[in-house]
Amino acid sequence: MKKITMVMLLVLGTAFVNAQKIEIKDDNVLLDGKAILKSEKINTFQYSFYTLDDNEILMFRMFDNETPQYQADDYYVINFIDQRVKVQCTDFSRIVSGLGMNSKKNMEKLMTWLLKEKVITPEGKVNPDKVGVFFDKYDEKILERTVR
Repeated sequence: MKKITMVMLLVLGTAFVNAQKIEIKDDNVLLDGKAILKSEKINTFQYSFYTLDDNEILMFRMFDNETPQYQADDYYVINFIDQRVKVQCTDFSRIVSGLGMNSKKNMEKLMTWLLKEKVITPEGKVNPDKVGVFFDKYDEKILERTVR
């Protein structure tokens, strides 16, 4: 029993040591305190992300599907600009941080997710090979099944 407890503590300790901290501060996306991207808050529902030399690489936008009081049909789009790939998703648990709509915290959670999936590299670049994998895993083709 003691060996199992010791192994669990080592595994958990290693996980915490290897965790990278994402923070958005002064319109910069910081990874462990180092700027890797720039961010621009367009409004509460839209953010754009740029390389450090001002090339837009990613745009996030949330849609309420024209029904603000009914949230079950809400979705968001992550647009990988250079790859011309749009991921449409309804799973807000991957981006919403806590209660309410704190867009900065939500975008920090989005960046953490994209880093974990290796779509964004620690240098702030988009990995085109991982964008396809990310699309296959998470795109729900919302607009294809929405009648207008």
